[in-house]
Amino acid sequence: MRTLVYFRGPRPKIELPDPIPLLGRTHNFREHVFTIAVEPTILRFTRPFTAPCLFVILVAVYIVAFSFLARAQWFLTPSSSFVDCTSVFWEQNAGCGLDGELCAPFANVSFDFRCPAQCSSVVLQNPRFVGNVEVEFVPLLVGGGDSQGTYRADSFICASAVQAGFISDSTGGCATVQLVGNFTNYLATSAFGLASIGFPSSFPMSFRFSPSTTLTHCTDLRNAALAFNVLATCTLFLVLRPKAIVLYWCLVCIGFWHVVLFSQPQATPPPLDVAFGAFLPTLFVCYAFWRIAVRFTMPVFANAPFESMIWYLAPYWVGVLTNLTMEQIPIDRLTAQDIKQQPGGLTALIIIILVLLVIVINQIRVIRKTGYLPYYLGWYVMGGGLVSLILALLPGLQFRLHHYIISIALLPGTGFPTRLSAIYQGFLLGMFLNGVAAFGFDSILQTAADLVRDGPTGSPLPTFLTNSSTYSAAATLANQTISWADVPSDLANQGWNGFSLLVDDVERYTGTALNYSLAAIESGLPHFFRLAYMSNGLPGDFTMPAILWSNGTWVNPLPGPS
Repeated sequence: MRTLVYFRGPRPKIELPDPIPLLGRTHNFREHVFTIAVEPTILRFTRPFTAPCLFVILVAVYIVAFSFLARAQWFLTPSSSFVDCTSVFWEQNAGCGLDGELCAPFANVSFDFRCPAQCSSVVLQNPRFVGNVEVEFVPLLVGGGDSQGTYRADSFICASAVQAGFISDSTGGCATVQLVGNFTNYLATSAFGLASIGFPSSFPMSFRFSPSTTLTHCTDLRNAALAFNVLATCTLFLVLRPKAIVLYWCLVCIGFWHVVLFSQPQATPPPLDVAFGAFLPTLFVCYAFWRIAVRFTMPVFANAPFESMIWYLAPYWVGVLTNLTMEQIPIDRLTAQDIKQQPGGLTALIIIILVLLVIVINQIRVIRKTGYLPYYLGWYVMGGGLVSLILALLPGLQFRLHHYIISIALLPGTGFPTRLSAIYQGFLLGMFLNGVAAFGFDSILQTAADLVRDGPTGSPLPTFLTNSSTYSAAATLANQTISWADVPSDLANQGWNGFSLLVDDVERYTGTALNYSLAAIESGLPHFFRLAYMSNGLPGDFTMPAILWSNGTWVNPLPGPS
């Protein structure tokens, strides 16, 4: 009973006192009394700049300046010249069709392109096979180590240009790329913090770079925009000091459009129609944030502008720039498969849970002091239970915890006049704005196929009949065939009715035959074979690669999909 009374808190409920400014009060230290008057000094010197008419004028100036920055960033370069950080000439597995015909032409084509900044940190989120080498959680770079800097066509164009020294990772840039067709023996290299892998066989499409370009306005201005917006928000807190609700809405708008136009656009150039489509519901959710939490915390720091700036802005920008501040955490999506797949993912998750647990326990302590703990626990328990019940009754869907959902769930518990509450609000608001501006309001319920993205789907895998015992190294390639087992009847009843064969990562056969002649492949080189069932003309998962080394040695594929 005493425990229940303790957790219930005081009756009647009480309001916590407003915090006293740290930099505006008298302190006692070893019998010495001294006064820190930083906050009163700021209030006195900035009072002439707090007039509403000046605020309106400066907001108009900000909007014009920000618009010119956005124009210089995206709209002075032809939109057709932009490529994003994962752009490639050759699609994964059978994405380019039989013999790559969907990705033609293979050679004698060049064009000028522009890359955004920070492409070196954009990595593969699912394993990708290049020959017999598995690549994961790094930019896909194949080749570049020969004297002419030749890359395989499925390499990330922008990361390749950074490694080749034609553009800067910090500011992006422009260059010219030429398609040079078939190439053999791509060599690995390392430069500018990026390492490529080699590929010892042939591939039908390759590219090289040259510095000549007709494009202008190639510098990515995200760093300049960040400095501009950080200065603007600091000015709002320290100098202009509008009412708390006005200050809050300024943070909402600045953070949202900074992500949309500079730090993490959804495409290059950013789709403004999509951004405006997400902006209105963002404002609605942020209004709910204000009503249930922020209005109880931000106004109490009105007489401590410097302290308020520190508590709100530092975590706010950490949240807005989540793609940069959290990129070293080895978790991309909060799903069991992703956490298991990424090295260090489980450890990172445990650390995050422990930190979150400490924060939640401390906030529960604060809420208990007011007597509102039963009220908050009731809403969280009832809401969490209702969501869990709904999820359990929806078959075929999996819960996906987006980071904007974390903000929506946690921010209501921060509506108290404490410094820690201000820090939590700043971070959660910034993280929410990053999530909805960069990815939209993605569903919290997604199918397994949505979560897989470009990884294996779990479809059945065919079986090679050719193996290290049956393959004859004495025969020439012209007289060699490889074979595989027919589609089992139970899989045929599910719609699997053919095969797709990748030879050296290029689709070379589709159909119902159970063998493939090696007469057309080049001798003296290693070759890699991956096989998949087909249904309605589309391949399922491919097997791991079977390897035919140049000396005639056949290596059986490992179990599982590639």
